[in-house]
Amino acid sequence: MVEACQEVHSSLHRRFKGDLLRPGDDGYEDARVIWNGMAARKPGLIARCADVSDVQDAVRAASENGILTAIRCGGHSLAGFSTCDGGLVIDLSRMRQVTVDPEARRARIAGGCLLGSIDSATQKVGLVFPSGVVSHTGASGLILGGGTGWLTRRFGLSCDNVEGFTLVIADSSVVRANLKENPDLFWALRGGGGNFGVVTEFELKLHPLTSVVLAEGLTPEPEIRGLLECWRDFMAEAPIDLKWNIDLRLASHENKVPIALRGRPVASSSLIWTGDPEAGRPYLQRALSLCSPDSVSNKIVSLMNLQTMADSAFPHGRRYYTKSGYFSDLADVSIDRLLEAAATIPSPQTQIELAYLGGSAAQIGADETAFGDRSSPFILNLLANWSDPSADGANIAWIRGIFNKLRPAMKPGVYTNFMSGDEQDRVPEAYHDRWDRIVTVKSHYDPNNFFRLNQNVPPRKL
Repeated sequence: MVEACQEVHSSLHRRFKGDLLRPGDDGYEDARVIWNGMAARKPGLIARCADVSDVQDAVRAASENGILTAIRCGGHSLAGFSTCDGGLVIDLSRMRQVTVDPEARRARIAGGCLLGSIDSATQKVGLVFPSGVVSHTGASGLILGGGTGWLTRRFGLSCDNVEGFTLVIADSSVVRANLKENPDLFWALRGGGGNFGVVTEFELKLHPLTSVVLAEGLTPEPEIRGLLECWRDFMAEAPIDLKWNIDLRLASHENKVPIALRGRPVASSSLIWTGDPEAGRPYLQRALSLCSPDSVSNKIVSLMNLQTMADSAFPHGRRYYTKSGYFSDLADVSIDRLLEAAATIPSPQTQIELAYLGGSAAQIGADETAFGDRSSPFILNLLANWSDPSADGANIAWIRGIFNKLRPAMKPGVYTNFMSGDEQDRVPEAYHDRWDRIVTVKSHYDPNNFFRLNQNVPPRKL
């Protein structure tokens, strides 16, 4: 592969406008690092593209030389697909332009944008694109996998709010995809991940919103069961303005946490209300009544604050491992398993994330996008988060053990953005009865599986 990297470098260096970084070059060590510390790999060449023609040249050279190629936007892939050992990384981090049309409520963003890049531009004119919850996440990977976050119930998934894609496909040509041009590709890109090409531009639909009501509180271990029982019933009838997430974790030792709860298993409730604050008051009060009174807060926050408040909890360089799934309903036996899991959490940063989808996300037809299951509103993400490499085995084993106990009650399906790198066998499960259609699109646009460092949809064999 060393020779292949040299061939790619030789092919590119005369006309490439961006940066070509090899091991030993200034800037290489910083450029090779991605968010998940478990994926500490060493590419043979990093091609940091300056524009679309650079992307085309990199794809063409890599394809001609048969070199393993990863695509990096924000480097936030949980599975570590943003990098590779010995191969080529096509890095879009120099391509972060955002253009907003306030009157049309539309934006065009380049393929390397971070979520924070978008928020900074759209909030200047009072608009928002519904995306994830950590601002240093790459927008491209999030959107292509579906995209859930604080505004999912109100405005739908991120991919539901994309009206067009421009991408470089495996033969290095530039293709547009929207409802009129290449509609099958447009369908597949909304949830099908990075299987079809390098997206260099997204056309986004925006919505007016600059602030929300944010309510938070902690529920002590003996009362978690009652909270979860209330939550599962409450959210089924809740208006789309309400998003209520519950994380089971160990309470921190920060001063704002009641002393009696510190270091103990708790349920952390985070609620946002996107409508008129007065209209949301009874819903928030009901939820907060199930929390320890001295842990409760309730305030209006700006969208910029909301979209960055989780950044410090998920820093670059820590070690992350996940298992995820859906529940059609949260049965008592599943609550039993969750309580058992909460009592054995191995790391202070690890959490069991529970979210209720529904709302606008559920109003999109199952066949309108490639995204997986919209019919099961309960989404679970078991997210291990730790720093010491010697603890890898214990943390991974804990996640796998808890997942195996919970899985019998889950509905088949998985959100691909919450998948680790060892779950290729679950990729068909993610797409259900859409599998044959997505394979057909993959086979047309990438018949040799050049774009395979992802939750991969293999093309049909020629």
